[in-house]
Amino acid sequence: MTVVTALRLNMTTLGDPAARQANRYQAALDMAEYADRCGFTAVSCEEHHLSGTGWLPSPLLLAAAVAARTRHLTVSICALLVPLYDPIRLAEDLAVLDNISNGRIAIIAGIGYRPAEYAAMGRDWSRRGRLMDRALEVMLAAWRDEPFEYDGALVNVTPKPATKPHPQLLVGGMSEAAARRAARFGLPFAPPMCLPELEALYLSELRRLGVDGFVHRPEPGSRITLLHEDPDAAWREYGPYVLNEAREYGSWRHAGLPRPHEAAVDSIEALRAHGYAEIVTPAQLLAQIDSGRTEIVMNPLIGGLPVEAGWAGLRLLGDEVLPRLASTAAPAPTPAASDVRTTKGVIA
Repeated sequence: MTVVTALRLNMTTLGDPAARQANRYQAALDMAEYADRCGFTAVSCEEHHLSGTGWLPSPLLLAAAVAARTRHLTVSICALLVPLYDPIRLAEDLAVLDNISNGRIAIIAGIGYRPAEYAAMGRDWSRRGRLMDRALEVMLAAWRDEPFEYDGALVNVTPKPATKPHPQLLVGGMSEAAARRAARFGLPFAPPMCLPELEALYLSELRRLGVDGFVHRPEPGSRITLLHEDPDAAWREYGPYVLNEAREYGSWRHAGLPRPHEAAVDSIEALRAHGYAEIVTPAQLLAQIDSGRTEIVMNPLIGGLPVEAGWAGLRLLGDEVLPRLASTAAPAPTPAASDVRTTKGVIA
């Protein structure tokens, strides 16, 4: 059985925008290098703006730094808010990132769900669908070997990506428009949670258009995992940091827009019961894997968790759990074009 292991680096901290974060960013890169040595599947970055907890606003920069410090794992951005970028510049940046990583990047193109982010970047929220379509169209054209017409001029974006025909690019979203968009561009569809009706719509559109693709979604019940030899003591120590991140994430909720692990939690006890995150021992995690668990997502700097505590949990995974899995790991089968793949925030 193959177990996907991801190091999530969203860089959330305690709610102090003026706090200095250089040591945490340096620790994140050290952790990525360690994860690469231990055989992690991926490092996952993401994008949010105007966050009170410093949620990572520049995933391309962090992904490039991670790519430079690693050699084997996938460097994924889940999700990249594509409509907030100039499409030519984004095509260039992703091509450079693909070359830096030697083809190890994977991007989920997201449209976002916070109007404030669009306002801050001077983008029209009401045109977000058209902005997304335009950006995907331009990027896919820019990565081809031949020049293409852009706003009346013939342009040839260089360098070209290391990956052919282009870097691994998926379309995220939780709407019919997102499912149809993914099929229309011939790209995989990556909803953040199990949405059977949208998955069926996407696969139907693939058949209608005569193109290949697949659905990539989280394993049911997936959550952030932290490791500690005494979970009850860890919840007392780590709980405020986990709650800090969960509260901000919950504050962004919108009616009619379900998101994974969204809940209005006001205490550590409620958070623990909800399942936003779990704290388990190495033995408990191995037992879960023996029972069929196929993914582990660790966020060792969650919500401002002290760097030393993050390292302690990460080393339990890297030094005690992963070596036990390595001897039993088998190559993952290559799925058919219409298969549904399940992982959380990782494209391996």
